[in-house]
Amino acid sequence: MSRIGNRELLIPAGVTVEVANNVVTVKGSKGELTFPYSKLITVKVEDGKVTTQRINETKEAKQLHGTTNACINNMIIGVSKGYEKELEAAGVGYKFQVSGNKITVNAGYSHTVVVDVPANLKVESISNTEIKISGIDKQKVSEFAANVRKIREPEPYKGKGIHYKGEHIRRKEGKKAAK
Repeated sequence: MSRIGNRELLIPAGVTVEVANNVVTVKGSKGELTFPYSKLITVKVEDGKVTTQRINETKEAKQLHGTTNACINNMIIGVSKGYEKELEAAGVGYKFQVSGNKITVNAGYSHTVVVDVPANLKVESISNTEIKISGIDKQKVSEFAANVRKIREPEPYKGKGIHYKGEHIRRKEGKKAAK
C-alpha cells in the first residue's frame, strides 16, 4: 500500500493543474512545468485537489504510484514557491565568482573551474564563499548543486571543500604523534 501515492495534493491559489494525454502541466506565478506519467497511473484534478490512482496491482504500477504523486507535489511547490540550495566553500583561497551564466570556482586546484549555469536556474552570490542556486524544478536545482559540490567535496580531516549550507561534515582524527 502506497501512503505517498494515496495522499491528496491541495492546489494553492494561483496554480493551475491540467491533465491531458498522460502529461500533467502545472502553471503558477514562477513558471510552468510538465511531467509525462505512466499509463498505469490515473491522475484526477477535482475540487482543488489532485489525486493519483493505479489501474492494477502489478509491481510496476505500485512503484510508479508514489513516485508520480511526489513528482506532481514537487511541481506544485516549485511553480508556487520555488526551490533553492545554498553552497559554501570552506578553505583558504576557496571562493566562487558569479558572472552572467558562469560560475568560476577556486577550490585549491592549480586552475580555476568554470561551470555553466543551466538556462532555467538562477545563481546569486551571497558572498565570496557562498552562492544560492534557485529555480522551479527541484530535480534540476539539486542536480546542479550536487555537480558544483562535486568539484571539491568536503574532506573529513580539516573540513575543507564545497558543502551545502548547514551540512554537518563528519570529522576524523588525524594520525597520533609517535610515542
